[in-house]
Amino acid sequence: MHRRNFLSIASLHATSIAVAQNAARYVRDNTPASAARDEDFWAEVRTAFTVDRNLINLNNGGVSPSPRVVQEAMRRYLEFSNGAPVHNMWKILEPQVESVRRRLAHTFGADPEEIALTRNASEALEIVQMGMNLQPGDEVITTTQDYPRMITAYRQRERRDKISLKFIQFPVPPPSLDDLAGRFERAITPKTRVLLLCHITNRTGQIFPVKTICRMARARNIEVVVDGAHAFAHFPFKHEDLDCDYYGTSLHKWLLAPHGTGLLYVRKAKIPALWPLMAAPERLNSDIRKFEEIGTHPAANHNAIGEALTFHDSIGVERKAARLRYLRDRWAERLARLKPAKILHSPDPAQSCGLGFLGLQGVDAAKLTASLLDKYGIIVASMSSDEYSGIRVTPNIYTTLEEIDTFSTAVEKLLA
Repeated sequence: MHRRNFLSIASLHATSIAVAQNAARYVRDNTPASAARDEDFWAEVRTAFTVDRNLINLNNGGVSPSPRVVQEAMRRYLEFSNGAPVHNMWKILEPQVESVRRRLAHTFGADPEEIALTRNASEALEIVQMGMNLQPGDEVITTTQDYPRMITAYRQRERRDKISLKFIQFPVPPPSLDDLAGRFERAITPKTRVLLLCHITNRTGQIFPVKTICRMARARNIEVVVDGAHAFAHFPFKHEDLDCDYYGTSLHKWLLAPHGTGLLYVRKAKIPALWPLMAAPERLNSDIRKFEEIGTHPAANHNAIGEALTFHDSIGVERKAARLRYLRDRWAERLARLKPAKILHSPDPAQSCGLGFLGLQGVDAAKLTASLLDKYGIIVASMSSDEYSGIRVTPNIYTTLEEIDTFSTAVEKLLA
């Protein structure tokens, strides 16, 4: 039977995960780059989603839609919770978070006793930022392109604890990963106690040499906080590739988990000295779970992460990353020819993946973003700073080639 016919018939009788698993059988012998161009495969993957096709969503960097199987799992857990919350949620569903913890740890390449479930990357990172013991005059170094909320957290510590926040700049795209590491190393002073850096930035999608920077800083007794909000399940890596002590990420971005889910990694030896955001009993001092002491919360959100992990594994992170780069390159190579435009993400696969940035000179990025939505139903994110401005474009695995081309045509017309 023709492969496409077989896949289509199978999709009528299968869940989202089964569809992905069945489709993956037909690209298992292909390289990730070859699978990235297999439109039959990605057409089947798209059937797992319930997205509104009257809109072209190219702002998946903010928060992504979950596949149907994740939505159904969360709904099922929530309905079960409401049957008798104090029993069903606290006694039956809540203990199941340990299974989710183990699976997340396996995906990240860490000990389950080093993984805390949070509500987003901001919560995970602020646990570390606010929980470290810093003294007046201690210096924190970050970049001008780090996430605003994380910068705000250290600004508050400046006001409250009299620490010092120092910024470094880097060109977009930078000449090399070594250049990025060197900028941090040269900025260190005798007062430096912490480095805050993105694994991949939320603007231009620049990937940093995390392992190099962490080892350089550790040799100087400097802590490193890694913001991985956009990295986890976006492209392949394990903790051993980073060798970091602290890592925070959102799971409702590239893992496609329920909205309001995140992960915090803390190296086991670092847990006792790190204070939680909300008070925890002393008996949890060395327990990663002290960071989950937030009061009553729904079990449905974090339990449904398991379905997102299964869906993610069914597709394969190497295929996923290759597809995201393929979609990004399709619009970027076309729009790079426009005079007022400049591609600000790196073409080097080691330095970028699915996040792309179209820099615009002499063009109001916010106005262009509004026009794309109003005239074409296309969602992107406008971003402006003192260093550059333009639009961030983040497709996902459910995005079609037609949608990418429609976006490119729309930008060409609007800029003309």
